[in-house]
Amino acid sequence: MTVRQLRPSTTRIVGLFPALLGVGGIQEAGRLTTAALQRIAFQHGWSTDFLSLNDSPGPHSLDVGEQRIPLRGFGRRKLRFIISGISRTRAFRSNGTHIALAAHPNLAVAADWMRRASVHLQTIVMAHGVEVWKPLPAFRHRGLMGANLVLAPSRDTVQKLIDVQGVPSEKIRRLPWPLSPSFLRLADAPATLPRPAGFPEQGRVVLTVGRWDASERYKGADELIRAVRQLSMAIPGLHLVAVGSGDDLPRLRRLAVDLNLSDRVHFLENLSNEEMAGCHARADFFALPSTGEGFGLVFLEAMAFSKPVIGAACGGTTDVVEDGINGLLVPPHDPVALAQALARLLGDETLRANLGRRGGEIVRRKYQFAVFQSELERILVECETGFCETRMARRIL
Repeated sequence: MTVRQLRPSTTRIVGLFPALLGVGGIQEAGRLTTAALQRIAFQHGWSTDFLSLNDSPGPHSLDVGEQRIPLRGFGRRKLRFIISGISRTRAFRSNGTHIALAAHPNLAVAADWMRRASVHLQTIVMAHGVEVWKPLPAFRHRGLMGANLVLAPSRDTVQKLIDVQGVPSEKIRRLPWPLSPSFLRLADAPATLPRPAGFPEQGRVVLTVGRWDASERYKGADELIRAVRQLSMAIPGLHLVAVGSGDDLPRLRRLAVDLNLSDRVHFLENLSNEEMAGCHARADFFALPSTGEGFGLVFLEAMAFSKPVIGAACGGTTDVVEDGINGLLVPPHDPVALAQALARLLGDETLRANLGRRGGEIVRRKYQFAVFQSELERILVECETGFCETRMARRIL
């Protein structure tokens, strides 16, 4: 896709990210945001800087599609991270409009310090989900409240920002995450994808994907394992494939063994994008009964392969999983309802096909990267042209 540069500008964007080089939903959202920011900046003649708090110290490059994007990591050195952001702020030309985008509420403090160092800086903070479901510590809350705009990927996260954090609704914009273009290309050529080692060669396969950490047991992997146990007698060829790593894996493995499911539950780690896509291509459907999703990029990946999805009817999942349209929603922490939903999809091939087809249509219509980029561009232009004038008027008054 050719990008056309429009006009020179003094605008500069500094992106502040928790991590860009690792594995996880927040990292993937950060990479997609970085790619969109870089393309938007090029089109408008803006300049960019990308800083990553938790990636290893020094310069790195991020390859996203056709783009190679430079960034700098800080190895968890928070003070150096903040000082670097402030130094970039002080270097801004006085006649320019500049934007600091903090890609997580934990980085709102850094953005706020940058704002204090430059009257020409506008700040945007991106929320994800569960991190704003409880009141933030006072210093982070001040940074969040000081932002010009706060972005949220789902209606539920928008409401949590209003009800729990007290952010005025007029400062919030909803911006759903997109599906990665590279993953969509894999979904468009499923026959070329490899079968990952350890993936069942026969039977019916339910796929789940997540980071299996003790701090994120809300993902519900243990609930899926127990549901498979309930259905194992009625559906002899049933398998669960759980993709992902984390410190809770030993407990989940023991649970599978204790329930005599060691031949039914398969844990796959460290898969490439092609292998991950190969899992989706071969699974019957996807399930993640998580009660802590701010959005759920993993649902989009399954939908790209025209697979029906099962999720818990709470949080940001309800923005992505439409009950009876592209999947099934079950009450949170309801093992009976979860097992019934699994059995329903396993026993009805026509339903699976219809839900999967509609999911494939939805993800290609609503969650294309181009849609995300266009919406983010509109938000940046709004911040560049509107809030700067408002702030300066207030200073004059």
